Amino acid sequence: MSTIAERADESSGSTEDQLIALRTRGFQFIDPRDAGGEVVALVGVRAHDNVLDVVRLHGEDHAIASRMPCDEDIMAPTKVFWQHEGPAYDVLGSLLNLPDDRTPGSLRACG
Repeated sequence: MSTIAERADESSGSTEDQLIALRTRGFQFIDPRDAGGEVVALVGVRAHDNVLDVVRLHGEDHAIASRMPCDEDIMAPTKVFWQHEGPAYDVLGSLLNLPDDRTPGSLRACG
């Protein structure tokens, strides 16, 4: 678990630095594609405790980050505990500042 100061440093860098910080925290990234082979988003996922943290980058001006139960569809969740949408830099910064504490409720582990 990182300290508040470490979180501030991670969230204040460039978008590239923020993505590297997410990878360091254990996010795995995929790039789903449409029928023509075009990337539709860059999607990062990290399972921890009883939740999934997911970020979908559709462009520099449009990103969505969510914390959801571990049994949700990451591309179309029906339930989220936290969500932030906006420019990639802001969304990634918010996700990096989100505490790692598991969501109260189920103690069922993901994975």
